[in-house]
Amino acid sequence: MGAVADAWTWLTTRSNWSGESGAWHRLAEHLYVSGVAFGLACLIALPVALWLGHLGRGGALAVNLSNTGRAIPTFAVLALLMLTPLRTHGDVPTVIALVLFAVPPLLTNAYTGMREVDRAVLEAARGMGMSGRQLFVRVELPLAYPLIMTGVRSAAVQVIATATLAAMTGGGGLGRIITAGFNTYDTAQVVAGALLVAVLALLVEVVLVAADRLLSPLRKTT
Repeated sequence: MGAVADAWTWLTTRSNWSGESGAWHRLAEHLYVSGVAFGLACLIALPVALWLGHLGRGGALAVNLSNTGRAIPTFAVLALLMLTPLRTHGDVPTVIALVLFAVPPLLTNAYTGMREVDRAVLEAARGMGMSGRQLFVRVELPLAYPLIMTGVRSAAVQVIATATLAAMTGGGGLGRIITAGFNTYDTAQVVAGALLVAVLALLVEVVLVAADRLLSPLRKTT
């Protein structure tokens, strides 16, 4: 428990939260990079997955191709990007690596959710005269929503946790607190940085669960 107590002392020391290397600044960097990467991943993966799921064609190939990227460690992608001219463009390599990491769960869950909608329900909706657009908006999306949101929550938490790797290539974020602790053999700072990342990931999960329950289209029917 000594390391945890020392980490708590580090976290409750005001000087560790101020300045460019302080926890508040690192937290802002972490949220910015994670938010941009997650937003881009959603813009890329969700429209593609929902459209292919609606059409019922090409989705399996897209899912398999995106899942192939899971075999490549995010740090390896980040390290390779740092060997390109992108290394001079600030957080761009980190954002690209995180986007590639977040796309597979978003794409897989959204596509699977669309394809698992009961075919009998779809046929009944068509029999009622619904157009393809109405079918997509009123039937498929509401029924696929729970699985889509599962992918969204999973991707968001993974991005928050993985963004710490940016510090290994000189990027910002909470990972810098951890690497600085390693460099100075400060175990308390390492544990404190890890706790901050864990708490942030948990908070993001809680916020998304609350948003899921609030926005769920199925909630309006109960």
